[in-house]
Amino acid sequence: MRFKMHSQLPPLNSIRVFDAAARLGSFKKAAEELHVTPTAISHQIKTLEEALGTLLFVRKTRVIQLTPEGKLLAETAYNILQQLTNTISEISNTKNIITVSTTSSFAAMWLVPNLSKFNQLYPDIDVAVKTGEQVEDLEKDRRIDLAIRYGTYDNSLKNSILLTTEEIGVYATPYYIKSINLLGSANLLETKWDNKNLTEISWHTLFKDNNNHELVYKTRQFTQEHHIIQAALAGQGIALVSSLLVQNAIEQGWLVKYHFTENRKKIDGFSYYLVIPEHNLRSKSIMAFKNWLVDELM
Repeated sequence: MRFKMHSQLPPLNSIRVFDAAARLGSFKKAAEELHVTPTAISHQIKTLEEALGTLLFVRKTRVIQLTPEGKLLAETAYNILQQLTNTISEISNTKNIITVSTTSSFAAMWLVPNLSKFNQLYPDIDVAVKTGEQVEDLEKDRRIDLAIRYGTYDNSLKNSILLTTEEIGVYATPYYIKSINLLGSANLLETKWDNKNLTEISWHTLFKDNNNHELVYKTRQFTQEHHIIQAALAGQGIALVSSLLVQNAIEQGWLVKYHFTENRKKIDGFSYYLVIPEHNLRSKSIMAFKNWLVDELM
């Protein structure tokens, strides 16, 4: 009887294909995720529909929509496949691989330099880092297991954890600071965000309400904070940047904090926060990484 019940199930691969198409709302995107052609995806879906005797998608020009039966199957398939993935990862002897999405600057200046600490604690877990400024839909894109995001933290965001809120400071090499007589003779390095949702953090803001002194200063702009830090490390100027991202350079003595001769307006920074999709909340590997981040940053 049990064999008969299981024999009615369609092949697991067809369910996997259907799940990808349902989550991403596109045969083309599903093909990209599974590394096959859109034609192969379409064929698998058609075969599955014929086996079930019902339509799972309504095909329209350049768009597909789930039918009521498709929505029911999509919810079940999504949960079952994720549970299966998590269970296999836990019981197998192979290394677990978790993929973390974050900004280029955080990856380059904090996460990658500190990953060896995590590797020592959890040698059976590999961390793959994906960088970019776009915000992915973690509930749909199963290629990403969790995200470390940057910006203004909203505590109403589901399954999110505030990790740290940065302080903004000014840093340069010891040699560069000794080489300048006055701040007016220095190159001042700052970020010009590509992400327009981020409020400007600039030397203009720092010098605001200080008799417009900023007009006499020479500023250079970069779109990424780690480019600013690299320029400062190369002795090209004084960086206005997150204290968190220069942490390693400070500890190594490569950069030091520049101290003004007069008080300057304090600039508040942004926050780094963790977002974990619902289906990964029971993954031991992902929870281990989450706990490590919390211990390191909070």
